[in-house]
Amino acid sequence: QVQLVESGGGLVQAGGSLRLSCTASARTFTNYDMGWFRQAPGKEREFVSGIAWNRGRISYADSVKGRFTISRDNAKNTVYLQMNSLKPEDTAYYYCAAREFRDWALSLPGTYGYWGQGTQVTVSS
Repeated sequence: QVQLVESGGGLVQAGGSLRLSCTASARTFTNYDMGWFRQAPGKEREFVSGIAWNRGRISYADSVKGRFTISRDNAKNTVYLQMNSLKPEDTAYYYCAAREFRDWALSLPGTYGYWGQGTQVTVSS
């Protein structure tokens, strides 16, 4: 069983930055691919970014490429999402997810077995 705890959300003006963190309780964090997803009111959950267990693969949604950066610190069991140049359309609840490493696309939410409770990100115009 893996527990995920997100932090770092909040209210920011358009053009600003936030860094989300997700800490996992996994005994062997390096066994897990990690992903960030988001869900805005009235919309389906969508992929934001993912990073493979060994950092060998990193993926971003087209809508955040060039603005968001995912990273992981395996010594701290933590994955980060640095979000720059935030836009009002980035407003959503952001979720961290984990799965035992697989050679599957990082963008598929159904492949992740563990989810955090989420953290709200609100970008004002």
